[in-house]
Amino acid sequence: MMKLAGHTMATPEMELFEAIDYFKELGLDGIEIIIETDGFKCSFPLEHKAEELEALKAKLDSVDLPVAALTPYLNLFNSLDEAERQQECERFKRVIDIARTLKCKNIRAYGGKFVDGETDPDGRKKDALVRSMRELGDYCAPDGIRICLENHFGTMTTTARISMDLVKEIGHPNVGILYDQANLAFFPAEEYEEAIDLQEGKIYYVHCKDLVYRYGVPEKPVFTMVSHVNPDDRTVRSRIPGEGILDWHAIARKLHDTGYDGWLSLEYERRWGNQDLPDAVEGLPRAVAYMRKVLAGLPAD
Repeated sequence: MMKLAGHTMATPEMELFEAIDYFKELGLDGIEIIIETDGFKCSFPLEHKAEELEALKAKLDSVDLPVAALTPYLNLFNSLDEAERQQECERFKRVIDIARTLKCKNIRAYGGKFVDGETDPDGRKKDALVRSMRELGDYCAPDGIRICLENHFGTMTTTARISMDLVKEIGHPNVGILYDQANLAFFPAEEYEEAIDLQEGKIYYVHCKDLVYRYGVPEKPVFTMVSHVNPDDRTVRSRIPGEGILDWHAIARKLHDTGYDGWLSLEYERRWGNQDLPDAVEGLPRAVAYMRKVLAGLPAD
């Protein structure tokens, strides 16, 4: 049965332990935790002391809130600078070590960095990405941890078809896909039926969010970075699930029918979309209530 997680992107005004308590209060089944490399408040630092990690584990255990996924913002896995690529892999291995301690089975990963203007005429960047993911998949394997390459702009996994082709080339059981229909709509790329069919069997994790088109129709924005789009370049407006254009009842039913029974993580993008979304204390309960109805409407297993 699918489970519902909260994402610490939703709570930039809170400290991490506050968000843990809040997500538990909302009745969420788990939490997706950002791994901090850029000063974001509601996160756990990549560079940390052992006692800080033990304190986080104790806090999570005390409220019985599993970690659905960890989310770092590392992306240089396809760098042609070999030293830089190796350094990024070593940093990602630290995230895997955190996951091991927290008994977390999923880590969100970007499919490298591939923003507007970048090219790969000889395929060397893609080859570097494949090498990185195979190495990291091997590092994950002893503990059953999975790397989930997100359908995401500014990377080499922008569309469902491209994502699946890459994962097939990587050919590692511990490397799969983070399916994000809102990102596909944002790009724009495949509709949900095609996206799920294309990625069936390798969808390891799902992000749940919603949007409307700023100009009424899909329009590709300018992608100058991996993590987010500059506010002036945005061609969508973030919305609470159930209040935008995505039919999450249909998406969840399609996922269910293809055998997916993992996490749906509420990627309430307050961190980047605070001009669109209300504070999590106001908006997140609406998102949770809607997605609970979505899950309740699925056939019994």
